[in-house]
Amino acid sequence: MTVTVSPVAEAAARIAVLASAVADQIAAGEVVERPASALKELVENALDAGATRIDIAVENGGLSSIRVSDDGWGMSSDDARLAIERHATSKIRAVEDLVGVATFGFRGEALPSIASVSRFELVSAPNAGPGTRLRVAGGALESFEEAVRQKGTTVTVRDLFYNVPARKKFLRSERSEWRAIMDVVSNVALARRNVHLTIQHQGKPVLDLPAAQQLRVRLATLWGTRAAERFIEVRDIHGPMLVTGLVERPADVGTATRRTALFVNGRPIRDAGLIRAAEAAYRSVIPAGIRPSLVLELALPGIDVDVNVHPAKAEVRFKERWPVERAVEAAVRRALGTPESAARFMHWRPASAATGGGPNEHSAAPRESLDTLPVPVTPSDADTIFAESDASRPTAGDTRSSLPSLLAPEAFQLRQTYLVYEHDEGVVVVDQHSAHERILYERIMRAFESGTLPSQRLLFPETLHLSAAEMEALEAHRSTLEKIGFQIEDFGGQSIVVHSVPVLHRRFDALRCLRETLAGMTGDRAAATHGRHEKLVATLACRAAIKAGDPLQPGEARALLGELAHVSLAAHDVHGRSAVVRLSWDELERRFGRR
Repeated sequence: MTVTVSPVAEAAARIAVLASAVADQIAAGEVVERPASALKELVENALDAGATRIDIAVENGGLSSIRVSDDGWGMSSDDARLAIERHATSKIRAVEDLVGVATFGFRGEALPSIASVSRFELVSAPNAGPGTRLRVAGGALESFEEAVRQKGTTVTVRDLFYNVPARKKFLRSERSEWRAIMDVVSNVALARRNVHLTIQHQGKPVLDLPAAQQLRVRLATLWGTRAAERFIEVRDIHGPMLVTGLVERPADVGTATRRTALFVNGRPIRDAGLIRAAEAAYRSVIPAGIRPSLVLELALPGIDVDVNVHPAKAEVRFKERWPVERAVEAAVRRALGTPESAARFMHWRPASAATGGGPNEHSAAPRESLDTLPVPVTPSDADTIFAESDASRPTAGDTRSSLPSLLAPEAFQLRQTYLVYEHDEGVVVVDQHSAHERILYERIMRAFESGTLPSQRLLFPETLHLSAAEMEALEAHRSTLEKIGFQIEDFGGQSIVVHSVPVLHRRFDALRCLRETLAGMTGDRAAATHGRHEKLVATLACRAAIKAGDPLQPGEARALLGELAHVSLAAHDVHGRSAVVRLSWDELERRFGRR
């Protein structure tokens, strides 16, 4: 088939250099998407100029005007004129400077791009000498004159996209644009806590954030004091990388709006992979389907990260991504294994707020009366049902729970369900079922990976008759069960013969546990298909653990607390419920009016 091209189309197809006005608006489209984008560029310029105070004023969500004023270095008249030229920058001079660049801006496109789609005014003054005021409308310089100003720079952007109606009609409502601006300000405030930030909207003060040394202090100012109390500290060194920040305590996940903030070398970024890595550390400590809030800062050598991959500098590329994600997951997991991650009385939630398991998993007998006296549990060297061989414990390099106070000199069992003891910082309450469930889960997971879980051959093999669904679950998870220590042989139809079982503890009823585990895994084809053995192990650990209502001998309770000190996530069971709850002495004294 022959295609005929008209002379007009042929002429239009010829290559031509774009007019500067068109090129400027294309560049503006990459850098300035909405008022919040313009504000971000202006604030980052102020930070790069060494500002210690930045004052922001916004009208109509930024749709009418944005003003950013700083006390930075300021510009001479020559620099001010160059600042509105494309690709004019003080940040780099050669290609080599792009490697490890530490400043926010370096492309030299922000100011000219903003000026090309707005009514733009810049007033700046250096340390000494007169200041400069210039005005630009739609990319065209309108005036250039001397001005009086103290050291620093003020940029005012009015009528954004006034000359690009096609772009302006895509802006959202004033409320939506204002929310986006507040997100930008929050990220900058968290990233640069050494800078005093203020923001006004419609002439009314909204935020006044003095410089703060601690992330938690700045977070409390932005998100509220109660919100900040939900977080625990993260600080971990992994090779050349330092991971710091705050992550939500597992017991508080899902109780408030989820928020995340991520920074790499002080730069706010978006990176779904790093967020997923942080969330992976919560696996088996929070219910499925809910996601934690977190604020994480990652510092690594500039040569290992490329910031020149996104026009708005919202993304970065790592030289090696896997070590970075592994460092983030390890740092968060280590924080979740500290005593601070345990639930606190002041943040108590009803049991119905958690998912993944019902009362039958916890209770083996009716609850005792509320008037039941505590049963003292004293140290004992007696052989117990919970003792674990040294060979199956974590090695010295593994993350531990960091709960030395679990080896308490004296503890009490309450209602044959809770173990209570005191330590230097307050009172600790341990749910015996949840704690034992966590111990067994981590022990079985280690054995699954290393193949060291002891098993015992039955003197007389036992025959079990399963339902169709249970038989299907067995076939889906047979290899995992065998690796854990169950030796199972088909016996025709829906019957099986069990020859060997794992040895978990002396009260462990392996056959009952196997049947209950299979019943709990019925219909779980997705987990088997994707090779996810964690759910099976979690179900097995839950069914195998001691229950609420099981009386413990003093030595048994003592051993349970001792074993809990050797697991990495001692404060949480595998369903996301709390295994350890703390009440500080300060809180106790406040409740009794002693302070």
